[in-house]
Amino acid sequence: MSIEIQRNPTRGVPIGNVQIGGGADITVQSMTATKTTDVDATVEQAESMRQAGASLVRVAVDNKKDAEALAEVRKQSKAVLVVDLQENYKMVTEVAPHVDKVRYNPGHLYHLEKDKSIEEKVRFIAEVAKDNDCAIRVGVNCGSVDPDYKERYKDDEIEAMVRCAVDHCEILDKIGFERYVVSLKDSDPLKVVDANRRFAGFRPDVPLHLGVTEAGMPPDGVIKTRVAFEQLISKGIGDTIRVSLTLPNPQKYEEVEAGHQILEDIYAGRFRSVPDLGKGLNIISCPSCSRVENEAFVELAQNVKELTSYAKDYDITIAVMGCRVNGPGETDDADLGLWCGSNSVNFKKKDVLLGTFPYEEVIGKLHEEIEKLIASKTAN
Repeated sequence: MSIEIQRNPTRGVPIGNVQIGGGADITVQSMTATKTTDVDATVEQAESMRQAGASLVRVAVDNKKDAEALAEVRKQSKAVLVVDLQENYKMVTEVAPHVDKVRYNPGHLYHLEKDKSIEEKVRFIAEVAKDNDCAIRVGVNCGSVDPDYKERYKDDEIEAMVRCAVDHCEILDKIGFERYVVSLKDSDPLKVVDANRRFAGFRPDVPLHLGVTEAGMPPDGVIKTRVAFEQLISKGIGDTIRVSLTLPNPQKYEEVEAGHQILEDIYAGRFRSVPDLGKGLNIISCPSCSRVENEAFVELAQNVKELTSYAKDYDITIAVMGCRVNGPGETDDADLGLWCGSNSVNFKKKDVLLGTFPYEEVIGKLHEEIEKLIASKTAN
């Protein structure tokens, strides 16, 4: 059995030799987890993703050394490359000559040159992108929403994300830059569904990049992602996808394989029952990417999963984040959160820091706090 899906009539956005939207097939993309300055490893991983079927491969660039390495990656890889601008939007001048698309997060634009307006910064990015034949992704994340929108829509976090994305589309339209796509991501697949449905209601013409952040480890991470993709793609929403999984570096290409399998199943009508993610233990962990400051993060995430298996029937959310970009914000809503630095792990209960511990000690601290939560829930 196969199903006919009436896709949203989004405009086509050319990115290198790939088109997103405009009736083109839904593409699958991924992100390297190597240190970008390790050119050989980054090229090897980008190529493994491309050969697994990734239409685009994203690379993290955080400084000039990363940008210099990116130029070498570009020479050696056949992949269509994308770069995140992180907090320093002016890095676009360093990276745009070597990639096919740049991604900026509206929630990070306020970090640099606070005397300039958001529109001035977006115009700068767009002009550099245009001069270098690059497309743009406006990437809105739940853990780093622009503070102005968080304040304006304090009672509706989804609306804050959506309105921010809509307003940035209007800025780009006003500038006359049309080669852009949008993403609205959260670690909760149901929030991803809600946000993308709302956005598509406002701007059905804009291609959407779908993804569930910090989906975690397989198979749970694939299931969470499938929940969102099944509900959105079956309704015609979504033009490119990324499956974000916590995996060791040699296995990162499996994100691409998982994405293609999900698409194949959706179009074949093979839908699985949607689990109620509000019940039972929920472990959120970010995809292992090149922003991770210590690869021990992946082993820690695996240890957390093993440790907490006994608590599977309790409504507890634990977030394990691998970097300073998303770690602080995206652990705030979890019952217990761990965001990892180069030598230690910041351990939180909701938005309260309980302490900073070595990697080998934090698992014991986590166990203690889980026991306290279980005792509290049992008493209630």
